[in-house]
Amino acid sequence: MTYQQTLDYLYQQLPMFTRVGTSAFKKDLTNTLLLCEKLGNPQYRFKSIHVGGTNGKGSTSHMLAAVLQTAGYKTGLYTSPHLKDFRERIRINGEMISEPEVVDFVAAQQENINQIEPSFFEMTVAMAFDYFARQKVDIAVIEVGLGGRLDSTNVITPLLSVITNIGWDHMNLLGNSLQEIAAEKAGIIKPKVPVVIGEYQPEIAEVFKEKAEQENARIRFASEEWVLQKAEKPNVLSEYLEVLVQPKNPLGVDLNSLFELDLTGSYQLKNLKTVLSGLDELQKQGFNLNYDTVFTALKQVKTLTGLNGRWQTLSTQPLIICDTGHNFEGIKEVLENIAATPHQHLHFVIGMVNDKDSSKILSLLPTKATYYFCKPDIPRGLAAETLKEQAEKFNLQGTNFNTVKEALATAKQNAHSDDLIFVGGSTFVVAEIV
Repeated sequence: MTYQQTLDYLYQQLPMFTRVGTSAFKKDLTNTLLLCEKLGNPQYRFKSIHVGGTNGKGSTSHMLAAVLQTAGYKTGLYTSPHLKDFRERIRINGEMISEPEVVDFVAAQQENINQIEPSFFEMTVAMAFDYFARQKVDIAVIEVGLGGRLDSTNVITPLLSVITNIGWDHMNLLGNSLQEIAAEKAGIIKPKVPVVIGEYQPEIAEVFKEKAEQENARIRFASEEWVLQKAEKPNVLSEYLEVLVQPKNPLGVDLNSLFELDLTGSYQLKNLKTVLSGLDELQKQGFNLNYDTVFTALKQVKTLTGLNGRWQTLSTQPLIICDTGHNFEGIKEVLENIAATPHQHLHFVIGMVNDKDSSKILSLLPTKATYYFCKPDIPRGLAAETLKEQAEKFNLQGTNFNTVKEALATAKQNAHSDDLIFVGGSTFVVAEIV
């Protein structure tokens, strides 16, 4: 098969959560373990960091990878979903896996695919682990797909586990309380493997403490270890987010200084704390990480790792910004950034998927905005007409469109030079315009 035929095969023949939803989610690790066994268990042949959580795990993974590759380590990075190119999911030192590698892997695994019948995600995880092992990476940063305990990535034994935070997302699969969701996410905590929890949330902190105690794993809460002060700048469209970092406690790393992040959303302050605590743990394990390395890496995460869609400015005349935040907590962070961005009128291009609790998100959105409702181009996409009807219950007024690009084009026509156009509501909406 050609590369495109291979992709079509993966998308059409293997159940894919991002396209069809819960029917593609396998609540056990059997298929992944079988695939890995057929491949000679590549997950045991490279060092790794495991990153889970509800929000921020993608940015955190990319920042950790950027620092490690800047420090000279051959660094694998596995993330999901992709925005434009399937190969974004599997990178080494920022370079995507090649098209021939993808074609050859799928061709070689045809018999195993027919026998095991894996999901799209299970197959992709096996591909990534096999690639990292064969390429002899020094370390790989592995982002959890969904949950933790039963996620396909949870067959590794990492040097470090990271859980950014817990929020309301995928309740139909993970549980109907934050405690239940936290218990699923805590499933990546391994025996004697240190764990960094990004945010101390009083209502669920004990879930992590108890799991860490069971596993004899050292636990720390990054939000309690660092004081971050954002530099006040008159130009909100600055290329960098300047942050003064001060440790609350002596952590063995001299990071009491200024950082410039090319990821400019204010929510990156939370992720930065998580990253700093994670780097401190890695340094304790012998990794050569210093301030200059960290400073250099954080200033060019997007360039080093190819990260897109996080409070990303697409245009300045008029100002167009997109963000992949798509659940209750993620949209709250987005709205804080919108409120901090000077503008006359807000034009909100929004689309969602059909298995999310849209009412929670719609209840947050400002009524003094013009909405452009659209459907992301995936089977799970929520019909624009349906989204518009749901939004009207919250006094959100606008028009529905057949495509994301049509919605954005109309917003551009309507916006004045001092207005703000925001595009989001779903990762898959952003994927169509970045």
